[in-house]
Amino acid sequence: MDVSQATREVYWNITHVWVMYLLLLPTVAIGFWGFYRRYRLWRVGQPVVRFDRLGERCRLFLRDALGQARNNRNRFTAVFHSGLFAGFLILFAATVVVLIHEDSKYIGLNLEIMRGRFYLVFQSLIVDLFGLWFVLGSVLAAWRRYGRKPKQLVYTDESAWILLALFGLGVTGFLIEGWRIAVTDDPWAAWSPVGWLVAQASDAAVGDSVMRAAHRGMWWFHMVLAFGFLAWVPYTKMAHIVTSPLNIFTANLDGYGRSLKTIDFEKATTLGVNSLAELSWKDLLDLDACTECGRCTAVCPANTVGKALSPRDIILDLRDLMHRSEEALLGAAAARGAASGNGDGKPAAGGVGAPAAVPIIDPQTAVSPEALFQCTTCAACMEACPVHIEQLPKIIDARRWLVMEQAEFPEGMVKAVTSMESRQHPFAGTQFNRLDWAKGLELDVLAEMNDPKDAEVLFWVGCGGALVERNHRTVRATAKLLQQAGVKFAILGREESCTGDPARRIGNEFLFEMLAKGNIETLDGYGVKKVVTSCPHCFNTFKNDYPQHGGQYEVYHHSQYLERLVAEKRLQPSREAGRKVVFHDPCYLARHNGEVAAPRSVIDASRPAERVEIERSGKKGFCCGGGGGMAFVDEPPNQRVNQERAQQLLDANAEVVAVACPFCTTMLEDGINARKGDRQVAIVDVAELLLDAVGEGPGSLSASESESQTTPSA
Repeated sequence: MDVSQATREVYWNITHVWVMYLLLLPTVAIGFWGFYRRYRLWRVGQPVVRFDRLGERCRLFLRDALGQARNNRNRFTAVFHSGLFAGFLILFAATVVVLIHEDSKYIGLNLEIMRGRFYLVFQSLIVDLFGLWFVLGSVLAAWRRYGRKPKQLVYTDESAWILLALFGLGVTGFLIEGWRIAVTDDPWAAWSPVGWLVAQASDAAVGDSVMRAAHRGMWWFHMVLAFGFLAWVPYTKMAHIVTSPLNIFTANLDGYGRSLKTIDFEKATTLGVNSLAELSWKDLLDLDACTECGRCTAVCPANTVGKALSPRDIILDLRDLMHRSEEALLGAAAARGAASGNGDGKPAAGGVGAPAAVPIIDPQTAVSPEALFQCTTCAACMEACPVHIEQLPKIIDARRWLVMEQAEFPEGMVKAVTSMESRQHPFAGTQFNRLDWAKGLELDVLAEMNDPKDAEVLFWVGCGGALVERNHRTVRATAKLLQQAGVKFAILGREESCTGDPARRIGNEFLFEMLAKGNIETLDGYGVKKVVTSCPHCFNTFKNDYPQHGGQYEVYHHSQYLERLVAEKRLQPSREAGRKVVFHDPCYLARHNGEVAAPRSVIDASRPAERVEIERSGKKGFCCGGGGGMAFVDEPPNQRVNQERAQQLLDANAEVVAVACPFCTTMLEDGINARKGDRQVAIVDVAELLLDAVGEGPGSLSASESESQTTPSA
């Protein structure tokens, strides 16, 4: 047989094909209207730039939309979802090939591309194999949903009908192919293995006349099912086949640490967000992009310990509210456009938004205030989301409205905010001052130096380091290591105040801005260019928040700077720690800023007997429970995130839990003490580990300091 002549009759056994084209018109119209309705709602949102940096966006799209990188983190999910996704694309491409081959002749082109090796390899073999994967994917998805029944999924009749429709499309397609092969004795049947098997089974069971009739009926059923499904897609969660890739393309490229937007207090008519119309268009697109997979809720530390917060439900509740309130939203947008003089429904440049015509903070219809203030701002939800939905900024925006407009937030957070307002730190009741930790260390203070610019580095101690007694050991160890390495550094001492991180994450943006501008003015007055801090929250604030207010600094977490000093051999560990160590990743270091290597490098340089990794580590780490102002909230005894994390770390059977954050230190000491029983487990900062390994010298811990430790160092 001449392979170059391989092909098939497109509409074999089918008459009145014009009916298909007639039905295609309402299918396209209905589908287009469904997506257009969604698009109209997105336009109600506030402006935000998300079509810049096209090269980066295209790479992200290729990796996470086409490549399904995030979706493939779970092997089982990767198998069935990749089958559905890739099968859909291949089957759609095959349909386009058929249309070009058959219909191009009506416009005088005669592009008979469905011929020869291309027909055999792609249109027959590849399409059959991917079609089989598509069918198996729908079966596996149904088994997971209704057999394994993972709790993070949303169970609706719609989901069942979608899976049934996908399965039906795949199976009917193979039946049509198999019956055609059987009746026509297709000489190229071997290139369509699934169709060939159907043909063999059918040939043995029924005659050609029956198969011919069944083929004709099944062809029309398949066509109606396909057209009906395509028209239905925009009105179901299957709309994510369009909205999710778009959401990935328009994702935040600056990292989670820089995901919060500022407020123009001179122009703002409301502080924070309590209206869908006050969210950005990207926020509203987020709502329609949700696939209901529940991965965000599955990794949420608050939800894990039984609290009300569910990032998935926040997104879905807002999505449902958006579509229920379509008329009100479009009316508000039109009124806003008329008021701004645009006349097109778009917000005015620099405007803040429509009145809260559709409130989002309502325990009965949308988002519960209780859930909002249970968030630790760890961003695990954003890291887990396969389509890059931004849950955290929405939570903070809603918190801002509750804090700054309503003054309604948990008592512990109220005390922290009040303390920041009056004493420039969040630790109400502390008796320590900013210099108590440094007694006997002979450190340079910028205000006392003849020329502050002589300092190569500013060591930013932070509130958690200076004002919590346990963390004095960490910042003293860091300072001694800097001294031993010969780093010319200084501290601010009493001039240092809170960076404002707790205020911003709690929701008091005004207080954050006041603290930020004060610190920036102080640092710029001394000509500070380089900052080292042992607190990931301070690190994140300097790196991602302060540039929004003109503060530009070269900032290092102490693990990053210590790693450099070891690499340059300015610090040379001489002793083996001899203990098994497990490291707890701070959320604001690993997830918010992508730094997972430096603290591990410092631990390894400290020569532990073994460093072990647990499942929830790195960017997939589990929060200590102290972020987002939760360190200042008294949690219910049976819902404490720090104890859940402590148990995960204890299960590693390590003798030392290494940390790299003052909040993690205090939260985990409390959690581990509650869970460890009779076991001896030390909580030690990476700087303390390294200093212990460095040994005696200008940078070593003094004997008195070593003896004062409540838990043994490595």
